[in-house]
Amino acid sequence: MKLLKSFSFRLAATYALLFSVSLALVLGTYQLVSITLPRNAVKAAIEAEAETFAAGYRGDARALARRLEARAGAPSQLAGFHLLTDPAGHVVSTNLPSWPAFAGRRWYSLEADIYRDGDEDDHEALVLDRGLADGSRLMIGRDVEELDDLEEAIGSAALYLIAATLLLATAGALLMNWAIGRRLDAVSGTARRVIGGDLAGRVPINGSGDDFDRLAVTLNLMLDRVEAGVEAVRTASDSVAHELRTPLSRLQASLRKAAPGDGADASDLYDAIDEADRLQSLFDAVLRISRIESGRHEAHFADVNLAALIADAVDLYGPAAEDKGVSLAQSTGDAPIVRGDRDLLFQLVANLLDNAIKFTPTGGTIRLGITHQGVGVRLIVSDSGHGVPAEAMERLGERFFRGAAASGAPGVGLGLSLVRAIVRLHDASIVFRDARPGLEVGITFQPRGAAGSAKVRDARSGHL
Repeated sequence: MKLLKSFSFRLAATYALLFSVSLALVLGTYQLVSITLPRNAVKAAIEAEAETFAAGYRGDARALARRLEARAGAPSQLAGFHLLTDPAGHVVSTNLPSWPAFAGRRWYSLEADIYRDGDEDDHEALVLDRGLADGSRLMIGRDVEELDDLEEAIGSAALYLIAATLLLATAGALLMNWAIGRRLDAVSGTARRVIGGDLAGRVPINGSGDDFDRLAVTLNLMLDRVEAGVEAVRTASDSVAHELRTPLSRLQASLRKAAPGDGADASDLYDAIDEADRLQSLFDAVLRISRIESGRHEAHFADVNLAALIADAVDLYGPAAEDKGVSLAQSTGDAPIVRGDRDLLFQLVANLLDNAIKFTPTGGTIRLGITHQGVGVRLIVSDSGHGVPAEAMERLGERFFRGAAASGAPGVGLGLSLVRAIVRLHDASIVFRDARPGLEVGITFQPRGAAGSAKVRDARSGHL
């Protein structure tokens, strides 16, 4: 089924079909010129002879028989055959020892050798049955064996040629599908690498200078520009973050050193310290996301027990949820194992829990669960908060994006950005859904050892 959907295969199959139709037209034209028209000419000649004999017939059967016998003995390219019977059906003259029983048709084809020699030499004759004025019957014909042999040869050749054409066309279609598919897979593979964060990926060039090579050169030039632009932005962001971290650290130290024990001045200084801490966390988050997305983060992949990881995250955030009056419920079933960096996966669950606690009102519930989806494992975190509007759903995970419900809540809009970066690093997929009420986040991990490209999908549109 996949082969039938291939454009290159369908193109080759269409070419094969058109070629077969063209071949059929050529053979049909050849048959018309070489068989049909000459056969019609023979029929016209036979009719002319029959009319000539009928016009000269005056009831003297013996005279007509002599003329027919003279015709049969005359040298001709096409041997002549005849049968003359009287009104009673008795044979008056014939140059064949026997004739088949006829059913009153006007034109007949007969195997003349069978009735002449008793053997089966497949000698074909075209015969016209013509009634005469007194009720006598004249059957007159010519040998058309050569035309018959040629027609059979053309028919056999047509079958063999069409069969060979279809066979070769199918082989050509498969070869074309493989050759074009291999080049397209190279382009697709490079695109997946770039989507996965490897901006250094390039389309391979085989040096043939063909259309695919020219396309690869153009795409690689585009990717060079994209990589240079992204790297420039990333370098600038990293440089700003690095340059500001040291002054912020010094500012924090100075503020803490200058802060008195109590009083209004102390409150202002502690507010300033909190803002400095917030800025420090912001730069740390930006740098961490940048390292993960660029592949500079040193990930330590191993088998991770998701159930145990969720239990640890619940233990950590349980007090915060309890203080807000939010209950945490977990359902992990057996101990599913995934391949990944445990620290990053813990950060992922922690960020989702932190978000859920922020946006779930008092008395609400946050549920954490693990299910098996096909051969993969799916982690689900859902809350009973106000949820996310449909128009904002597709922007979840963008850096610094915060919905209307997040106004006044702590954070800078990088939590889900970090989650999405970790998801991509693990070749997993993330889906945001309206839990009605609240938001459900589902993350599906591939089987251990499986490779694949990361996907981020908005459940509202269903697009990957």
